[in-house]
Amino acid sequence: MIYLLSPAWCGGKRAQLLLRERASFPLAERLRRPEGAGIGEVFSFLSGLYFRGKVAYVRQFAQAEGSEALVITPTRGLVSIETAVTREDLLEFATVDIATNDERFRVPFQRDIAGLAARPGNVVLLGSVATGKYVDALVELLGERLLFPGDFVGRGDMSRGGLMLRRARENVELDYVPVAGAVRHGPRPPKLSRLS
Repeated sequence: MIYLLSPAWCGGKRAQLLLRERASFPLAERLRRPEGAGIGEVFSFLSGLYFRGKVAYVRQFAQAEGSEALVITPTRGLVSIETAVTREDLLEFATVDIATNDERFRVPFQRDIAGLAARPGNVVLLGSVATGKYVDALVELLGERLLFPGDFVGRGDMSRGGLMLRRARENVELDYVPVAGAVRHGPRPPKLSRLS
């Protein structure tokens, strides 16, 4: 099974804080070094609960032999969740809006999806399926092999993140359905109860 994590937005206040030249907290300092910091950790900082939930989820369930966790990036296609990125990489990511079909996103993304399509097994998208910004290209090349958690329908980013955190803690994997032909928009489910 391949778990595919949609990207974090590389703009906003959290990005400004992380990218400040004089930021002195450990993640910002590591990001300025040539060896950088893991993209999973960096994107978790940028988007908070949402990406943190994805990371916890894949670390819990992508341990089976042959499983892999990949992150969609704005300019580098698909990379391992452990791939190191630097401050310069984030500045580059921030110049691309993936919703505009920018070729700096589209070309490496389609290249890497084609590589996934040539491999056996299913791909689970841990991200929004409500828009076509990356879903359309994934469905085109992966067809019925592209799955997503059915419980995501109607949930916002934070709710999806909270749901993944809960399932990781409970060690109960979500149920997956094919994206092709699925209901991708629906009523908002009840709020999740607060974690203790």
